[in-house]
Amino acid sequence: MGDEEIAINVNSIENTEQIIGQLMDNYSDDVLHLVFSYVKNRTTAEDLTQEIFIKCYEKLGQFNNKSSIKTWLYRIAINHCKDYLRSWHYRKIKFSDKIWDYIPSKSKHVEEEIISKNIANSLTSAVMDLPVKYREVVFLHYYEELSLANISKITGINSNTLKTRLKHARELLKNKMKKEV
Repeated sequence: MGDEEIAINVNSIENTEQIIGQLMDNYSDDVLHLVFSYVKNRTTAEDLTQEIFIKCYEKLGQFNNKSSIKTWLYRIAINHCKDYLRSWHYRKIKFSDKIWDYIPSKSKHVEEEIISKNIANSLTSAVMDLPVKYREVVFLHYYEELSLANISKITGINSNTLKTRLKHARELLKNKMKKEV
């Protein structure tokens, strides 16, 4: 997986299909990881990733080369995730998950014990428990290794706001990790 840019020349349907194919080859794993960082469910992340590439196919004619194709793709993915998190369907799933939390399960306790022994998993879990506005900047900065300037382009959020969110996120993670040790 390289970061080489894909040449965009949208003047025919064949070109559009070829470009979407290249985008999927180059970035589908990245988008899947990004989406998972929002929804915390593999199946849902896979479904949303497919929807995102369909959306990109439909909107490719609107790409104007003002940003990189990856930035444009991430912006579509993030907006799609945020729309999903605001949707009735998502809130209904969250409600039914909360009901299951009240039903004890032995396997859940065993799984939690295994996870708690692994620091890397603990950190990942702590990141996934952050509120979305913090999780987003942590994921893009540390996991995707994007600069704050690039994250600002992708999200449309001011760099200073992102710096503040990153600082708060680090504090939250530090406190959470201290409690687990």
